[in-house]
Amino acid sequence: MDTTHQLSVDEDAGTRLDVLVARRLDISRTMAATLIATGRVFVNAGAQKASYRTEAGDAITATVTTTTERPVVGEDIPLHIIFEDDELLVVDKQAGMVVHPAPGNWTGTLVNALMGRGQGLAEGGGEERAGLVHRLDKDTSGLLVVAKTDRSHRILSKAISERRVSRRYAVMCWGHLDGDTLTVDRPIGRDPNDRTKMAIALAGRDARTDFVRLARFQSCDFLRAHLHSGRTHQIRVHLTSVGHPVVGDDTYGGGGARRLVELPAKRHFLHAAWLVFKHPVTGEAMDFRSPLPADLRTSLGAISEMPEIIAHPDPLEYLGFYRVDG
Repeated sequence: MDTTHQLSVDEDAGTRLDVLVARRLDISRTMAATLIATGRVFVNAGAQKASYRTEAGDAITATVTTTTERPVVGEDIPLHIIFEDDELLVVDKQAGMVVHPAPGNWTGTLVNALMGRGQGLAEGGGEERAGLVHRLDKDTSGLLVVAKTDRSHRILSKAISERRVSRRYAVMCWGHLDGDTLTVDRPIGRDPNDRTKMAIALAGRDARTDFVRLARFQSCDFLRAHLHSGRTHQIRVHLTSVGHPVVGDDTYGGGGARRLVELPAKRHFLHAAWLVFKHPVTGEAMDFRSPLPADLRTSLGAISEMPEIIAHPDPLEYLGFYRVDG
């Protein structure tokens, strides 16, 4: 099945064509270059090389072939929706739910649940990713914005690419950072030794994460992570690259001592707790917050050994998660 994407050029004028296509479609630069070389990308209805420097006002058409082994069907799966209007909705996703259908997970996903509600979703991302503007890993809980119209999908996707959507995560890592703040600015790509994993890769896509330590416990640091890009497994890979993997992360070396920190199987301590953006149509400031789910709250109590944290109505507020200067 072919999906055609219409891409406009404005603030990102001057960017190489392959870089812009990769960024906008959330694909690798190599894949973008292949699309261009095989005549699947046109600029102002004409062919261009991958090295073409885009200009303001350029109209880019990119056609991507996707393979769907079976149609995506709606399912009656409960969702925790904390906001909804005619243009978008915000979901507080539970850990263990895959976001979109793919081989091995054709049912039970967030997209299946959204389609099961019988309401329209943006089609820009294709059937398997209907409405999705960004994603969360299967075992990461927290906030996701979903577009119900193609207009909102286009505007929100652009806002994310231009870093105008603030996404902050609550994360527990093993060990202790050297200071209270840390910025990891390292490109991420597929691990050449294991294609199911991501890794720091010179040929990967730019990725930056800012970390702030909010509490230091005996064996762990509790951090607020601020994404400036949205690469697959970004926070997990960045923390592993500095020797402090996410607690409970079996994939990237943080899965040991699970019982000591009272985490259930296949769960890591990573939660998309705070999402801030402007409404794509009204321009209204939107600010959504998700408290720690019960399993991470229990783990925080075991790690901190501080009953007063868990006794607070919102441990994140107690730890200063929402206090951001500037």
